[in-house]
Amino acid sequence: MKRYLVYTGIFASLLTACKNAAKDKDQSKRPNIILILADDLGYSDIGCYGGEIQTPNLDALAAGGTRFTQFYNTSRCCPSRASLLTGLYNHDAGIGEMTSDRHEPGYRGYLTENTVTLAEVLKSAGYHTAMSGKWHVSNTIEQPRGEEQLKWLNHQASHPYFSPVEQYPVNRGFEKYYGNIWGVVDYFDPFSLVNGTNAVEHVPAGYYHTDAINDTAVSYIRQFSKEDKPFFLYVAHTAPHWPLMAKEEDIEKYKDTYKKGWDATRQARYRRMAQMGLIDTLKAPLSPRWHSDLAWEQNPDSAWDARAMAVHAAMVDRMDQGIGRIIKTLKETGEWENTLIVFLSDNGASPEDCSRYGTGFDRPSETRNGQKIVYPVHKKVMPGTEQVFASIGPRWANVANTPYQYAKAQSYEGGIHTPMIVHWPSGTAQKGGYSTQVGHVMDFMPTFIELAGATYPGEYNGHKISPYSGKSLVPAIKDGKVQPRTPLYNEHYNARYVRDANWKMVSLSSDSTWHLYKIGEDQTELNDLAGQHPEIVEKLSNQWQQWAHEHHALPKKSH
Repeated sequence: MKRYLVYTGIFASLLTACKNAAKDKDQSKRPNIILILADDLGYSDIGCYGGEIQTPNLDALAAGGTRFTQFYNTSRCCPSRASLLTGLYNHDAGIGEMTSDRHEPGYRGYLTENTVTLAEVLKSAGYHTAMSGKWHVSNTIEQPRGEEQLKWLNHQASHPYFSPVEQYPVNRGFEKYYGNIWGVVDYFDPFSLVNGTNAVEHVPAGYYHTDAINDTAVSYIRQFSKEDKPFFLYVAHTAPHWPLMAKEEDIEKYKDTYKKGWDATRQARYRRMAQMGLIDTLKAPLSPRWHSDLAWEQNPDSAWDARAMAVHAAMVDRMDQGIGRIIKTLKETGEWENTLIVFLSDNGASPEDCSRYGTGFDRPSETRNGQKIVYPVHKKVMPGTEQVFASIGPRWANVANTPYQYAKAQSYEGGIHTPMIVHWPSGTAQKGGYSTQVGHVMDFMPTFIELAGATYPGEYNGHKISPYSGKSLVPAIKDGKVQPRTPLYNEHYNARYVRDANWKMVSLSSDSTWHLYKIGEDQTELNDLAGQHPEIVEKLSNQWQQWAHEHHALPKKSH
């Protein structure tokens, strides 16, 4: 009997080993996928892209993976998220602007019925799916402006839903969801906070939203790692989007960092980018400083401005700390080697002065306990706490987007050019290098489909699904191969571009004049060649018009 039990034990051990080996073999073909999206992060903010902000965990991912140097978003938060989630140009997904419904194709303000999300496709392929963080791709339900609206924003009134519930993440393929449905949040007490479909009415003492997003992701990993199924996890941060709010312990690290001002910080970033080989100074000379009319030495608000950027840095720092906990959990659960991690930003750093907006829509007038919120138009109250709604403004945004021009919402490189890190220990031989592959957020759909062995549907839930527009990044991720890129286009509030091979043509939202650059040789868009090559301007303009017509990107002036 004892001998029988020994043999049985040996057999069981062998069976378990075989099952684990089979799991490992299967997992090697079907990686876990974690997509981490920052909000309003500048191209050069994180350490591995030249920044002085302490991001050791992201730097480690870059050192063990690949940094992409020509990757694009769509210049604004919700359009980028729409394109990222669906593999379509954002107008085809219904979000050409923001989340209000204009009742016109391309401008519906939510992920329309012709779309499938990454979660829906990967879930159909046998993946667990979960999301933590900012959704911002559904129609916002607004209360009437005035006292009732402010009560809602101030957490002094409750309503069951923040958008139509059928548009919530758990009804678009995510098994689990915790986060904010709207875009702007108080980091210490977020508006539109939801668990599944249930509004979260109260948060515990000491709550900080960036920590909650990362720690929720950690809990999902621990749950999913108990099963053999691979998982897809979308971690959509609000940081470092305004309002500038951070923990004082993190702000303290940077209290003196930005007292040297805009020019010195920007030039130091540029030098580091050149030293690490991220940029070629001949092809990407440092563009002139934006809003250069004011020198730091003559800046009457230098103390406030230095503090504002210190808070921005603290918010990025705190995000990186939580990403470190995600990494640690992957290693503890044995999921590290076969997990593909992608990190990027939804647009360039924001030049907005949110103080001038004042209260309303998504900006409260009081905290939950009745403390008045200040919008420091005249910079008399320091930013960083829950009682102050402030932002870094155009000059620091220009620093954050070093070496590029312009910022969020524009189609110049400062608005659309994102840092992008890919890390996959068992799936790529590249360790610490760069990829010059031209890529776009809509490329994640075909990339993940290929890696997961999934199928993109022609029809879903009774609706015909638009074919995706993205191109697979698998050759670049696995083997470092750079593939030719089909032309790329954009439109957002009349800001436009077309990039075709070595040419990029772009216009500002405020001026429809086309400007033409040899983008491969003039990466910071300094030498406008439109006057020298009218035939190329005409050709690319016709291409853009045809694309806009086909993809519903023809806004009226009222937009």
